[in-house]
Amino acid sequence: MRALPFLLLCFLGLLILTPYGFAADPISISDSPLSGGEVTVFNKSREAFAKPAPNLPTKDLRRFTFGNKMFNTNWVTAPASVVTLDGLGPVFNRVSCAACHFKDGRGRPPRDDETTMNSMLMRLSIPGVDAHGGPNPHPIYGGQLNDRAILGVPAEGRARIEYKEQQGTYPDGTPYSLRTPHYIFEDMGFGELEKETMVSPRVAPAVFGLGLLEAMSEDDILSRADPEDVDGDGISGRPNYVWDATTQKLALGRFGWKANVATLREQDAGAAQGDMGITTTLFPDQNCTDAQKDCHDAPDGGAPEMSDMQLEKMTFYVSTLAVPARRKVDDEVVKRGALMFVKNNCAACHSPQMKTGAHEIAALAGQDIQPFSDMLLHDMGEGLADNRPDFLASGREWRTPPLWGIGLVKTVNRHTNFLHDGRARNLEEAILWHGGEAEASKNSFKAMGKNDRDALIVFLKSL
Repeated sequence: MRALPFLLLCFLGLLILTPYGFAADPISISDSPLSGGEVTVFNKSREAFAKPAPNLPTKDLRRFTFGNKMFNTNWVTAPASVVTLDGLGPVFNRVSCAACHFKDGRGRPPRDDETTMNSMLMRLSIPGVDAHGGPNPHPIYGGQLNDRAILGVPAEGRARIEYKEQQGTYPDGTPYSLRTPHYIFEDMGFGELEKETMVSPRVAPAVFGLGLLEAMSEDDILSRADPEDVDGDGISGRPNYVWDATTQKLALGRFGWKANVATLREQDAGAAQGDMGITTTLFPDQNCTDAQKDCHDAPDGGAPEMSDMQLEKMTFYVSTLAVPARRKVDDEVVKRGALMFVKNNCAACHSPQMKTGAHEIAALAGQDIQPFSDMLLHDMGEGLADNRPDFLASGREWRTPPLWGIGLVKTVNRHTNFLHDGRARNLEEAILWHGGEAEASKNSFKAMGKNDRDALIVFLKSL
């Protein structure tokens, strides 16, 4: 009689056995619309990514508003009458944070009628590592190609994209097409890039909800890592450990496409220097290499060009941007898509439920959130490889990007380009580009019937 409960559980599918024979909790997706816990806003307009956390104390809204101004204000060439906002460049990509992260959302590659990268950039490096174990910057062009410059200083060059279409067919006969990007570098100000140069295209990611990701417990993130694939499920997520410029030691990477930045303060300061040529006390040097004499000789906006107070307010703004609520959680097609998401093992990397720990901003602490990310690195296969290592991340590894808000990108940013380089023109193509650890999930998606595939996409659009 003692065996009866065990057999009954097995028959009902309620007992989940791991390779070691013990019970484990099955992954499930909550019906709650609160993607960010109390840091959730019920807004599905074009401003959905730009709202403050609703649980912020009233006294902090002024800090948020000041940070919002910093994020959206255009920096100008020095010297200027507004000395607190001058010092742009000498070489740069855009004049403000919002120029890349439009409405705090996701960037995209240039359209056919555009000749410049307006919310996308190219990372550069050569073999080897820098003094802290990170990518080794190109000796002439540095770690990032700056395609713009102030008057009297040459821009570094520009990149354009050519795509090659790949036709495919689902097992049920439905056709699909993917596009493979090829990058061409032109008008290079200091000579052509050597063959050994490693290049990584990056579209600007959305910036809402980042404070919640910073507040996630390190122990919780590490508990999901399985670098040796001990459980035998083919998924071996692992953490990236990166140089923290504030503490001057290695720390868990959380931000960036390869989890190559530890804190939001450093993320903001690094973007100010690399994208706009704006110095901070954290990164006090202009982004000019030794070969760029005119860049070195150009006027600056003081030392630093962005004050600690300005950086703090902007970091607070980015930290406290709310997450838009999930939509249509009770819709039957959405629920079926959620089941398909779990059945395909998508949730093994895109973890649907996590909890934040302590944080200096009390509104972010102790929140039950649905980021749909484990914050870990995963091998995504040769098709998505940039072949450019970044600290511990290999040239095939990427951090699992959060999926919250992904269904509102079309509304907010007027496009549906996804993945690190925006090659996917919709969510279906993004899934079909998955490889490596996600190869089995991709193949499972392809083997589904069209109704199930469509339901999974509808679920993603509801996030």
